[in-house]
Amino acid sequence: MDLQLLRLFVTIVDSGGFAAAQGKLGVAQSTISTQMAKLEVRLGFRLCERGKSGFKLTAKGTKVYQSAGKLLDAVGAFTRETQAVSDTLIGELRIGLSELLAPQILELIGNSVGHYRARAHDVTLNIITGTPDELETMLLSGKLDIAIGYFSINHAALTYQRLFTEVQKLYCGKHHPLFSAASVTAEALNRADKVSHAYRMKSVGARFVAERQNAISERVEADLIFILSGAHISFLPEHVAKPWLDAGKVKELLPADFGYTVDFQLTTPNRQDLSEALIVFRDQIIETFRVAGH
Repeated sequence: MDLQLLRLFVTIVDSGGFAAAQGKLGVAQSTISTQMAKLEVRLGFRLCERGKSGFKLTAKGTKVYQSAGKLLDAVGAFTRETQAVSDTLIGELRIGLSELLAPQILELIGNSVGHYRARAHDVTLNIITGTPDELETMLLSGKLDIAIGYFSINHAALTYQRLFTEVQKLYCGKHHPLFSAASVTAEALNRADKVSHAYRMKSVGARFVAERQNAISERVEADLIFILSGAHISFLPEHVAKPWLDAGKVKELLPADFGYTVDFQLTTPNRQDLSEALIVFRDQIIETFRVAGH
């Protein structure tokens, strides 16, 4: 019980408060408050202040948060070490996935999870989606065990293996002047207002920079909104653009010149003490994509 309460406390602090922690914990705020009160009673002092002024740790709460982090890290290390003495896969596996993957890719990942479950029915699986930057940050900070995404920089602390390739193309919406243009030139694209992406791969296509970039996006959904507005052009994964292209609401812009491919990679921490649960899942993903011809 003490470990569960400490995990809850750490999650609340990492989230920035009770309300923000609801989604991660999957429980109501009233339940979180009750559990926190129970922890404070067991410890004998107040850990945080919460109310209209917001969430704030007390001085003692800060010390407990630091100590709890060390304790939970030690528990994780103990779990990994004891797995070696049994064929039973146990523990928690935190899996990061890039946003808006193609349907066929999601199906392959789902098949991998199904095969994995046949052996690892006791492992708790937690799937988190995010941008490449978010996934990479969580891997480096130990908040993810494995991730599938595309990354512009290879960190020495991480191990990468290519899984599949995604096609990105440049698009405008039907309300954009280029949509009805008889022909589109590179010069016309340079004058258009292109969405800026801090996380995009440094490929030939992604390096295209227009004279104006008055929109910034970190997610594919935002790219699509900017395109549909008719005020901006942007890159999109081909599978995301397809239904809008089929409906006549977006248009490809010089795909032969500005289309590019992105390699999605399976990424894990570069450590020797990976848990057996993680190793088995990693190998299952690799095998599923290999059989599918990726």
